[in-house]
Amino acid sequence: MQLGFAIDQRTCIGCHACTVACKTEHEIPVGQFRTWVKYVDSGEFPDSTRSFGVMRCNHCTDAPCVKICPTESLFKREDGIVDFDQEKCIGCKSCMQACPYDAIYIDKDTSTAAKCNMCAHRIDEDLEPACVVVCPTHSIWVGDLEDPTSGIARLVKEQATTVRAPEQNTGPNVFYLGADRAVLDPLAAPVEDTYIWAKPDAQRLANAGDLPRDPASNAHTTLNTAHPRPWGWKVTTYLWTKGVGAGALALAGLAHILGIELGPVGDYVAPLLGLFGAATTGGLLVWDLKRPERFLFIFLKSNWTSWLVLGAYALTVFSGGAVLWLLAAMLDLGWAITVLAWLSIPASAMMAGYTAFLFGQAEGRDLWQSRLLFWHLLVQAVMVGSGALALAGLFVDLSDSAWTLLAASFVIGAVLHLAMLAVEYGGKHASQQAAVAARIISSGRYARTFWLGGVLPVVLAVVLGALAWGGAPVVLLALAGLLVQPALLAYESVFVRAGQDVPLS
Repeated sequence: MQLGFAIDQRTCIGCHACTVACKTEHEIPVGQFRTWVKYVDSGEFPDSTRSFGVMRCNHCTDAPCVKICPTESLFKREDGIVDFDQEKCIGCKSCMQACPYDAIYIDKDTSTAAKCNMCAHRIDEDLEPACVVVCPTHSIWVGDLEDPTSGIARLVKEQATTVRAPEQNTGPNVFYLGADRAVLDPLAAPVEDTYIWAKPDAQRLANAGDLPRDPASNAHTTLNTAHPRPWGWKVTTYLWTKGVGAGALALAGLAHILGIELGPVGDYVAPLLGLFGAATTGGLLVWDLKRPERFLFIFLKSNWTSWLVLGAYALTVFSGGAVLWLLAAMLDLGWAITVLAWLSIPASAMMAGYTAFLFGQAEGRDLWQSRLLFWHLLVQAVMVGSGALALAGLFVDLSDSAWTLLAASFVIGAVLHLAMLAVEYGGKHASQQAAVAARIISSGRYARTFWLGGVLPVVLAVVLGALAWGGAPVVLLALAGLLVQPALLAYESVFVRAGQDVPLS
């Protein structure tokens, strides 16, 4: 059984009765919507047209929000409805990143995720959803898409229909009849300076200049809802903190395996940096939750398909290893450090790189779907981790071989980082959404931060690191290590923002 909607945009009059009925039925806060009507105008007056599109959750067959939810707060019922349990939700907002349809929001009253659930409480009483009952033109159909005798199944079979974002392969179960492509494609109709009754939100206005326009249709959105970025500076910062911690401990482990003595930098500074990185990362993640008091639900109500859960365990294991390393160093247990050195490399790789798999589950953000992202995160960790150890090395007496290892690791990591940036932003992208996001970074409104804040300092750091590797004073390597820290923060800030700036509805 798979319940779904069919929406006949040929008869929809854009009256917003469905929106009002939905808000009333579910007591949705002002400014938030489970169902809303989008307007798109095309042509030039007087030869202009207005098209409507009813936007809502698509109750996907393969729902990405269910996979990424760390506590199974979002779940798929036996009848195909994707429903939610507010009592389990921790407000991590990952489901908002996973949804390619902008259907999920954080309820202002409960600080938990909410969305259209097809009025599941009414379905259970053999009643139709509120929006279906109130529609004056019978433009919204609901029923079992897998029952060939149902009205909706016959309608979808006999009429030409389309769905939103079919390229995401989520199996959406909201089918549109007669909908204008410019309504369903969020990139086809950017906003202008005003809606018909109000100003567009600041984020849509800022994005409009970076979106492609069709001069033939002159399609532009004249009414829509606001969808601010779910993740901000805390996620940006945690990408740096865990990179520093993971990179530092991995290099200390490598040095120990190679028989290169790092002294107190390897015995104490590296594991302390690892603990700093893991603890700060965990703190930022908990701080970013809308229901931080529920953070233990990640461990107590774990959804093992979510990389938010797997990442939390990766952080825990890494932290435990760093603590054991410190204890082994204080007790002078060389054999224990040897064991931990071998284990530190995969543990550090997982701590630095698990975000690639988490971002991979964010189906709504195509820029983050890069196959290079895991390897790029590892390279970044080597770059900032070796840079941090080089700074610490100024205050102790390191051997020439130790400085050579740090310099080589730093230069190789920084060069690979620059090379991957060139591939990511100089090559082709798998989707138009990813291409638009990449263009926002490389030549759009984030270009100054990207080139001057994220790229140029790393280029300078490579030169300084190479000089130190070649025998110049090691203070140059320390300076290079200092330069790359804010540079990585600058890059991650535009990467996280641009990925969320491309509209999904």
